[in-house]
Amino acid sequence: MAAPPAKQWGVTPAISHSFPNERELASNDALIAELKRQNNFEGAEETEKRKATLQLIQKIVVQFVKHVSTLRNLPQSSVDTAGGKIFTFGSYRLGVYGPGSDIDTLVVVPKHVTREDFFEHVPSLLERMAPPDAIQELTPVPDAYVPIIKLELSGISIDLIFSRLELVSVPMTLTLKDTSILRGLEDRDLRSLNGTRVTDEILELVPQQKTFRTALRGIKLWAQRRAIYANVMGFPGGVAWAMLVARVCQLYPQATGSVIISKFFFLIGNWKWPQPVMLKQIESGPLGVRVWNPTIYPSDKFHLMPIITPAYPSMCATHNITMSTKAIITKELQRGREITDKIFAGQMQWKDLFTKHTFFTDDYKYYLSVVSSSRTKDAQHVWSGFVESKVRLLVASLETQGSISVARPFNKGFDREHHCNGDAEIEAVLNGDLKYQATNVKTETTDAVNDPKHIAAAQGNAGGMPMPNGDSELHTNGESQQTIYTTTYYVGLEIIQDAKRLDISYQTREFTEMCRNWTNYQRELNSLFIVHTRNYDLPSDVFGPGEVKPTRPKKKITAKKRNIDASGLEVTIAQPQISIERISFAALLLGHQDKTEKKLQTSIAVQSLSTCYHQQAPEK
Repeated sequence: MAAPPAKQWGVTPAISHSFPNERELASNDALIAELKRQNNFEGAEETEKRKATLQLIQKIVVQFVKHVSTLRNLPQSSVDTAGGKIFTFGSYRLGVYGPGSDIDTLVVVPKHVTREDFFEHVPSLLERMAPPDAIQELTPVPDAYVPIIKLELSGISIDLIFSRLELVSVPMTLTLKDTSILRGLEDRDLRSLNGTRVTDEILELVPQQKTFRTALRGIKLWAQRRAIYANVMGFPGGVAWAMLVARVCQLYPQATGSVIISKFFFLIGNWKWPQPVMLKQIESGPLGVRVWNPTIYPSDKFHLMPIITPAYPSMCATHNITMSTKAIITKELQRGREITDKIFAGQMQWKDLFTKHTFFTDDYKYYLSVVSSSRTKDAQHVWSGFVESKVRLLVASLETQGSISVARPFNKGFDREHHCNGDAEIEAVLNGDLKYQATNVKTETTDAVNDPKHIAAAQGNAGGMPMPNGDSELHTNGESQQTIYTTTYYVGLEIIQDAKRLDISYQTREFTEMCRNWTNYQRELNSLFIVHTRNYDLPSDVFGPGEVKPTRPKKKITAKKRNIDASGLEVTIAQPQISIERISFAALLLGHQDKTEKKLQTSIAVQSLSTCYHQQAPEK
């Protein structure tokens, strides 16, 4: 009797239903052991603390809904059954969280509870019902595109978002799978529901969740280490990487996590973009909302690496990818394939896949430093987040300059604090000078600071967020010092071989005007400069322990140019010494409105691009 046909996962049949052999099982064990060495799993005690924290929040949500129901003068029977339920999404729901990971949490309430109620009553209920001193942070951000309450409770970071359904009650048995619950919702409520609905669909569409989670842990760690994990900067975010791994799991339903990772680099590295990656066919639904469809919407045709969310309404999770970031992703996928091939051949180990990027140490000779600054820390969180949300547009514009082959943004910013005496020192700081950086304040990356207002603004949600103000004066030894807060974003530039002049005046002027034309920009409070930086002039705080900062090359004067031979070895071409004009995008000194604003200097003219050209040998 013939065996029943194997179940098809996804939009095409599986490539292989083969079960793993001993070598593949051993490789999977080695992968898990390496992930544990990399501190990718948290302990059982910490996981239990997460569960207890979520149980507390569930109780608070029920109490919150009852409280509002009582204020609405509903009958006691309706108050008792009004309900309220929390849903998790993101890394926690997918089961790939680690030590210190946030828990993305959706609060779902019935129709008589409003978003205003959420921000008015939930913070006080949290403070009242949480154990003493359990709340370390409580920051509501009601003006964001997706309003949020950022909470740290018992050492667990939680992001609370809100959605109201057109239901009279929200019982604990409620699920969000049925698209009929989306009827009548506001756009903000629909956006809030999307995260949970997408996460749940991904888990339902993979053959083996345990295998999926192992492989996704490996791919996430690899992407983070290689600095290609950041949706806002033009790289795939967590959901996009999860969908790519899920698609490979569908094609190899019996494989181990280690095999999935190996196949991931082969399949995704050779994917015929812009053919979309989909976990299932795109669904129609009951709403008159836009669903990804390049045959109807011309803008969808321009998505370079479309990865489509499985839950209605389906959207492209990777619309931010640019030509440069696509090239970097493709290069990293090729590297990953070469390493995993050697891992299975016994020539390398899993730790080799997870080695740190070389963005600052070896990848580029030329960088643009995009320096956003403010007079107050709160204002800087919002301003830097807004600037971060636009960096990918600068990158896309730079790609149109014929002398630039790749413009790669680093996937996070660097927050610094500076103490200045006088206008000259302030101007130097605004131009990227670190001479007056506070020595008692550590430089931190934006992801480590994890400020909720910065995150909301960086995700493109700054439209309704007011610019905070405050006192920026710092008194030391009886003298007044001005504290300037900066966040710097770095863009690595790969220049074509024969370039001798780089003029990006149009691109930089367009970028700065776009940022300065933001409704909430305040010229007496905020500033934006772009500075050209050579690799040997990069600040020391962008380098990690054990990393070696590039050094200034020695001048070599020769009448002949040495060509690059077939092996792609490094050559040196002697040319006149480089001449750089530093670019400023805010000539007005912070806090000095009485001075006439200087004319903006918006050109970077590199008359001769260095005495040295470095080319890496091509990957085999």
